[in-house]
Amino acid sequence: MKTIQKLILAAAFFVLGSMHAQVSVNVNIGTPPAWGPAGYADVNYYYLPDIETYYDVRTSEYIYLTNGRWVRTVSVPAPYRSYNFYNGYKVVMTDYRGNAPYTTYKTYKVKYPKGYKGKAQKTIGVPPGQAKKMTGSPNASGKSKGNGHGNGKGKH
Repeated sequence: MKTIQKLILAAAFFVLGSMHAQVSVNVNIGTPPAWGPAGYADVNYYYLPDIETYYDVRTSEYIYLTNGRWVRTVSVPAPYRSYNFYNGYKVVMTDYRGNAPYTTYKTYKVKYPKGYKGKAQKTIGVPPGQAKKMTGSPNASGKSKGNGHGNGKGKH
């Protein structure tokens, strides 16, 4: 009888141990930002012409030129903290593979000057504070339900 109890106890530990080992952790490394253009899941970099800065999607870092050196930081460069990333144009670097996107800087600065407006871009997410405006009220479609007097077939 004791061997059966030991066997059951061992099986219970085995089952509990395997259940514990099945816990998974989901870390969103390389997730594009909400302000990123939709439809480019496999891109590594964006170039932001208005602020002459690159964005590394994999590391969530901004890459910009300061004092003659390219710097990587997780925060937006100080002069551009009020920049609206949702409205600004993003150059999606689909053809670049490597760790130094700024090697394209001279070409991109000429091709995409500050204020560049290319084809309209839809962002992945909704700008902060815009969700309520997007859903709107029940009559947000612009169609009025009328004033409640009949179905529109009689004289008014």
